[in-house]
Amino acid sequence: MLEKIQKLDTELLVYLNGLGSETYDKLWLIITSQLNWTPLFLLFFYLMYKKIGGKQTLYVILFIAVLITFTDQVTNLVKYTVQRLRPCNNPDINTIIRVVQTRKSFSFFSGHAANTMAVATFLYFVLRRRIKFLGFIFLWPLIFAYSRIYLGLHYPGDILTGYFAGALFGSLLYLVYRKLKPLYFPG
Repeated sequence: MLEKIQKLDTELLVYLNGLGSETYDKLWLIITSQLNWTPLFLLFFYLMYKKIGGKQTLYVILFIAVLITFTDQVTNLVKYTVQRLRPCNNPDINTIIRVVQTRKSFSFFSGHAANTMAVATFLYFVLRRRIKFLGFIFLWPLIFAYSRIYLGLHYPGDILTGYFAGALFGSLLYLVYRKLKPLYFPG
């Protein structure tokens, strides 16, 4: 069963990665860089500040820092336990896919997908009643994580597992935030 899932995962990677072209490689390299998302992060901070105030924004940022730290540590623990080779490092397929970027670390599961989905989920729950059309926040992890498939760094299964883990961690931390907010962060 696991072999069949891995085979499908590889076939989907080859298909999705094969949709790319050199014309768009630079765009996807820009998209995959976390630093290039700074304007979006600043927009999030500004919207939070406008909707919940400065003090609450600082509390939310504190929770996001905890969330990213936790999610990143769990991701790395799983990566070094499972030790799945990235597609770009897998000799069985790295000659048939477009390898635009390489990394030495392991593949399963995607930290980019997990972290962005965790933050998007947490922010969605915190701000959903205050910002109209906030569901668009989930385009961020979708585009950001797809860049990893495009570049040959992750399998689709790595991304989907990262999404699931991130959504779970973001939801759980929101429950903690909701419980602690009236006690320690009223306002």
